[in-house]
Amino acid sequence: MTAVALAALLPLSACGGSGDGGGNASGKVGGSLTFQTWNLRAGYQDYFTALIADFEKRYPGTEVKWVDQPAERYADKISADAAAGTLPDVVNVSPDLAAPLAKAGLALDLDKEPAAAKYAKEYLPGAWAGNRVPGLGGTYAFPWYLNTGPLFYNKALFTKAGLDPEKPPRTYDELFSYARTIAERTRGKVATLANVPTIEDFGRYGARLMNEKGDGFAFNDAKGVELLTQYVKLYRAGALDGQALTATPESSGQKFLTQAVAMNPGSALDLGNFKKSAPTLYRNIGITDQITSTGKANMYVMGLAVNSATRNKATAIAFAHFVTDARNQMSFAKRAAIFPSTQGSLDDPYFTRQDGSDTARVRVASAKSLKTAVNYTPVLFSDQMKTALGNEVARALQGKQSPQQALDAAVKACDQLLRQS
Repeated sequence: MTAVALAALLPLSACGGSGDGGGNASGKVGGSLTFQTWNLRAGYQDYFTALIADFEKRYPGTEVKWVDQPAERYADKISADAAAGTLPDVVNVSPDLAAPLAKAGLALDLDKEPAAAKYAKEYLPGAWAGNRVPGLGGTYAFPWYLNTGPLFYNKALFTKAGLDPEKPPRTYDELFSYARTIAERTRGKVATLANVPTIEDFGRYGARLMNEKGDGFAFNDAKGVELLTQYVKLYRAGALDGQALTATPESSGQKFLTQAVAMNPGSALDLGNFKKSAPTLYRNIGITDQITSTGKANMYVMGLAVNSATRNKATAIAFAHFVTDARNQMSFAKRAAIFPSTQGSLDDPYFTRQDGSDTARVRVASAKSLKTAVNYTPVLFSDQMKTALGNEVARALQGKQSPQQALDAAVKACDQLLRQS
């Protein structure tokens, strides 16, 4: 379910900003609460069991019930709980899931609650800002783990096209030039990219994603049109995979794995898969930084929202902070190959020292980029909006409308969906 649909199902009585029906946030930490995660039990049950035990030991008299929901239809579950008044006290959310809860008054505004706001300085500014909602002000979830990744490229395919495999593209101009060269010199047999541009690509390219008020989209500006124009050229030249119009991150990853495309974004987790499933690719893997015109990489943010109506607000805030504090984030990061959102954590030797392995190389480079990274996907950009943008981009690539017309139509559709939310 999309964030727009989620918001539509929330109780009307909850609308109008963060609610204040919960317990006293400055009271004693104690009592029971429910903590919900998002598809984490299978891989990390021991970690969370120990984490909860540590919290209950630190705060005698507390009891945390942990529930984990599968990845499939997770937003549906949040929506159903919100509508029924059974939303857990602390909920694992991405920014786009926190936004409708915030609009309905069901996510605590951490900036307005002194017991929570005092912790803001512990987190990276970009991570804390990742759960702000335009038009509302405030921050609606504690930053938890972050992720980002490099751009992988196939050195063998670069060599085949007569390109220096040790000099990957560093700028968009170089990327587009390399892509055309690879298509020309392989006679269209090898594309460079497997995905059409998404909202985060427009952000990395320097397009303005939303207006100043945060009540409308603006990626149909000159930079947005310029990016889509370049993709149209790549598509016509065979430099963009022919199935890109219907591609998913999984299908694009498979294209790269089978060496059908020359470049693909990824993370340190992918390296193990390459080594196991595609040893030939692994021997020829190249690793370079994300390409951006802004100087800031994209990051993905996970957070913990506190139910504003919880009866144990002090305990919920204390637990959400405990899970996301520097010590516990570092412990989780080493188990899950993700990155902590806390200040100073990325300066730990684990994230700064190379050991000669590709995994460490990716980890160190990613950690460095996260210090200034931003979440380019607007928190109000729902799945329906992603579909609307993708449909219009596809029409432009197919020559059914100009890039400007496509983005104008996408902005109009997204603005309409925004007004309905």
